[in-house]
Amino acid sequence: MAIYSDNLIYIDIHESEVPWLKIFTQRPVKEFSECTAIEKSAIWHALDVIEKTMLEYYKPEKVNIASFGNMLPHVHWHISARFKEDSYFPEPMWGPKQREGALELPPMEPFIERVHDALTGL
Repeated sequence: MAIYSDNLIYIDIHESEVPWLKIFTQRPVKEFSECTAIEKSAIWHALDVIEKTMLEYYKPEKVNIASFGNMLPHVHWHISARFKEDSYFPEPMWGPKQREGALELPPMEPFIERVHDALTGL
């Protein structure tokens, strides 16, 4: 589900127990080095907005940012808030489960609104 879209990028929610967004380029390019300077700038700006908003709103232990694209060869970045109480911490979310998560997080909707407003200049 896209929470933001313009002519360069779009941002989706990744369903997870932790807040997790993904930024994609609109153009189907495989590597970040294939992006134009303006696409790279849009990605960095969105990463900055999402990370700062996650830190402010959720107050996580850490924000993880990664770009893989092995299964989906289309430039995209994962941004997830991590907590000591999540099921996988300190391992990656796709690693071995460490425990049953015990997270009590604020609702995602206000976070999404803040990200959207910051990216649209509202």
